[in-house]
Amino acid sequence: MKLPRITLLATLLLTAPAAAQLQIAPPVTTPSAPAEKPKPKPHTITKKKEAAPAPKPSASPKPAPSPKPALPATVIPAPATDTPGVDLVFGAYQRGQYKTAFDLATDRAKTGDPKAMTMLGELYSNAMGIRRDYAKALEWYKRAADAGDREAMFALAMMRMSGRGGPVDKGEAVKLMASSAKLGEPKAAYNLALLYLDGQTLPQDVKRSAELLRQAADAGLPEAQYALATFYKEGTGVPKDAERAVRLLQAASLADNVDAEVEYAIAMFNGTGTPKNQPAAVALLRKASRQGSAIAQNRLAWVLINGMGTSVDKVEGFKWHLVAKTVGKGDPELDKQFSDLPAEDRSKAEAAARKWLGTK
Repeated sequence: MKLPRITLLATLLLTAPAAAQLQIAPPVTTPSAPAEKPKPKPHTITKKKEAAPAPKPSASPKPAPSPKPALPATVIPAPATDTPGVDLVFGAYQRGQYKTAFDLATDRAKTGDPKAMTMLGELYSNAMGIRRDYAKALEWYKRAADAGDREAMFALAMMRMSGRGGPVDKGEAVKLMASSAKLGEPKAAYNLALLYLDGQTLPQDVKRSAELLRQAADAGLPEAQYALATFYKEGTGVPKDAERAVRLLQAASLADNVDAEVEYAIAMFNGTGTPKNQPAAVALLRKASRQGSAIAQNRLAWVLINGMGTSVDKVEGFKWHLVAKTVGKGDPELDKQFSDLPAEDRSKAEAAARKWLGTK
């Protein structure tokens, strides 16, 4: 069974993100028509299916290929509307006044306020306004979790999973994550979904994973929206539904999820699950390219060089080809076309690429 590639959103799991493995097939007949595999089709952008590495919340045996590794995320305790003192704490935190937030949270924590305790855990864990102290972070998160704060439960689960501030305890981490998810914390539901998908810490259960992703996606978490879109696209734990997948990709794109932007652009370019809109697709590829997506840069190179959904601009197109190539997204067919480019245009494209990369 092919499992989708999604991103682990774990607070304290320090593995590096991997690039999504989307690819556009080069044209094989005319310069204006890229081909899909296995059968060439005009004016389409395709996704190359390939296995993805599993997420690594902790050391354990490797399962079947599944999601991509973790992106660190910050637990930001939400202010309690009925406690003005906590609002002041959160306001100081948002403004980057961490020492003020620490002092205010310390006073509020003395009254037993769980949100203030969670804030202290966050400040100690991330060395904000105070020296990093995982033991104290763990202590404050635990006190807040015991008082029923769902964000503290999630943060504490991530510390238990990674062994920060104490020994690794995956069993407790899962219990805390489940409790947090039950109370409506979307990040907990999302991470728990990945554990069910991964099949290392928990038995693999793609249907349960899909349920949890839906919970997090409905709460507006962009990573969950993108992940659930891949479930609907591939039929993992849910029936295949291209239109629902596109709606989720659109929602995640609006929240600047770059992987979703790339896939949503491809869907619009091809008219898959949504009306075809190539100009809008190209505009979204431009946005994702400027955000640093090498995949988007490669696709943008193709459409600019071949004038698909936009006017031909070979200098700009080859600029993006050269930029994508620096991070391993090279393209032999574009290399060949680049070598056939007039020397003056090659020089312009190379200069533009150097400027973008800051190597001029």
